[in-house]
Amino acid sequence: MARTVNRVELLGRVGADPEMRYSQGGTAVTTMRLATDRRRQNGDTEADWHSVVCWGKQAEAVAQYVKKGNRVFVAGSLAQNTYVTDDGQRRHRTEVHAQEVVFLDSNGNGNGRSVESGEREQEAEPAAQPAASGPTPF
Repeated sequence: MARTVNRVELLGRVGADPEMRYSQGGTAVTTMRLATDRRRQNGDTEADWHSVVCWGKQAEAVAQYVKKGNRVFVAGSLAQNTYVTDDGQRRHRTEVHAQEVVFLDSNGNGNGRSVESGEREQEAEPAAQPAASGPTPF
C-alpha cells in the first residue's frame, strides 16, 4: 500500500482576532484567518488567505494570546468541508486543522510559546526562538 501525507506548514500574519466558541460537547474551537505571501512572476507579492481551526487547550491559548497582525507558525493538515447554503447552493471550504501553533510575536504574553493539539492538562512549554529566516522545518 502506498503511503500518503497530508501536512501543511504556514508562517504568516493573523488577519483578525481569532474567534473562539464551544462545540456541543463543550470543546473549545478557535478559528482564525492567516495571510501568507506568494511571489508572482513579475516580482510582486500577493496574499493568500488560509482558514485555521484549533481545538481544546490549543484553541484556548490561541484565543488568549493571538491578536490581529501577530505572526504565527501553524503546522497541521488540510481538510475539505462541503456544505449547502440556505438557498440550496453547494459550497466547498478548505481548512487547515492545526496540530501545532507557535506564537512568534512578543505581545507581553506567549512569546515563542508552542501549543500542540494533543496537550490536555499541562501548560505548553516555551519553544526555542526561530532563526531570523523562519522556523526550522519539523
